[in-house]
Amino acid sequence: MTLIKVQSVMSNELSKRVILSRPPEPPQEYLLNDPTNSVFIGITKLFSVPFTWTFANLTNPHIAVVGITGAGKSFFVKTFLTRASYVWNTNAIIIDWAGEYRAWVKQSGGTVVGLGKGDFLNIMDLSSMKPIDRTKQIMTSFEILTDISEYPEQKRLTEEAIEQAYVNFGFNAAEIPDIRKQAPTLKDVIALLQEKLQEGTYQYPAELENAVYRLRQFAREGEDFFARKSTIDLDRIASSGLVDIDLSGLPDEKFRALAALFMLQTLKEKMRTEGWSPSKGLKALVVLDEAWKVASDDRSDAVMIVREGRKYQFGLIVASQNPTDINEAIFSNVGTTVMLRIRFEKFLDYMQGSLNFSNFMRSEIAKFGVGQAAVDMSFQTNVQFPSVFLIERIVGEIPLNVYTINVSEILSQRELTDPSILKEYYMEKLDMNSKMIESNISPETIEKIFNEMDSRGRMLDIRALVQIMITESVSKDAVIEFLRILGLSDALITRTFLYSEQQ
Repeated sequence: MTLIKVQSVMSNELSKRVILSRPPEPPQEYLLNDPTNSVFIGITKLFSVPFTWTFANLTNPHIAVVGITGAGKSFFVKTFLTRASYVWNTNAIIIDWAGEYRAWVKQSGGTVVGLGKGDFLNIMDLSSMKPIDRTKQIMTSFEILTDISEYPEQKRLTEEAIEQAYVNFGFNAAEIPDIRKQAPTLKDVIALLQEKLQEGTYQYPAELENAVYRLRQFAREGEDFFARKSTIDLDRIASSGLVDIDLSGLPDEKFRALAALFMLQTLKEKMRTEGWSPSKGLKALVVLDEAWKVASDDRSDAVMIVREGRKYQFGLIVASQNPTDINEAIFSNVGTTVMLRIRFEKFLDYMQGSLNFSNFMRSEIAKFGVGQAAVDMSFQTNVQFPSVFLIERIVGEIPLNVYTINVSEILSQRELTDPSILKEYYMEKLDMNSKMIESNISPETIEKIFNEMDSRGRMLDIRALVQIMITESVSKDAVIEFLRILGLSDALITRTFLYSEQQ
């Protein structure tokens, strides 16, 4: 006689079990949408249904993309932006932390803005904002990037100097400005603080000196990327088609984050000013790729765009290797999450805990090949089916040609058995070609590298790769730059050269 055991099970635990349930895939009517008002992503793995994305039935148009290096994040983003442009004439602004999209945007006929490479951005520009509002935004950026919040007097002095600089240039703090007027710069703000210091009447001179020092780091000669007249027409950025804001020429993370925060602030205000329009689809998409400093802070305007973007037809795409880098307010509110291969158990734990997908789905995500993905969608109405489903492969505008660099031969026995250490690095051909060009590797050498990799099944040992470059007289600095772009640590790069020299 068989006994039936009854037990209490929490719903989130039940969701992880697949027995006695239909395979985890939404019905066709939720996947196959009007092709004139949706973006084709790929074919589902279980029932081979074409999946076309639209935010019409989702809570919002925002997308989070997570996955290890080489899993296909940038390939997905490029494909999505291209098709959104075809379908809705959507503008795209890429806040490009590492210059990863620069070559692609150029090839696509878009506009590249290279901060630190000839372009400047005056963070005091008003862009039709009241000076009092811009002042608050500037101070928020400094609070995120510096320790000014811990020094109330320095914060007060800096805020007053910013407001006074606007007044000195003929602006009324509470009025929308005349766009023909020239805005002050950070150098004007610093001059006001220094003038106050030189007067010698302020009772806390050390506070003034520190306030000047904090601002001067963004206004030194040669690093005054945000303290000179803008070379960028900010009012046109959000309606100029495909735009890459390349931040890779800036000296460090703090400069990149300041530029990103300012761009998000400006785009948010433009979004609010333009308001909703009767045209279908998305007016603009903002891409944040690996911008953890900006995506992780509650005060960032990335959070505000996520909360308000739908009603203004603005979408945010946040991409990261580490899902915990994305602020919970962003991650928990995006309408779509695209999960490519996720390797670390702690990241899988985080994703599974957030989205409540099954252990079957978890095991699939952990063993994904390049371009394979799981998708979670947050529908406007309650649904009676799993919201997470599998995509056989993201289908792009160009073939997903993946090349593999194997580093196993330079790893120690301990490193080989450590699951947290990558043994292979993946890169899509177009990205790899672009990165080698950015590293000043000649077209002839690039062609030889690809020919060699093609002859070996698109895979090459790291030592062989470096040997080809050395033989072709590529400078050591160029080789090192490319290996760093690939993701190798300085220790592995040093080891690679040692092994290559022994060959």
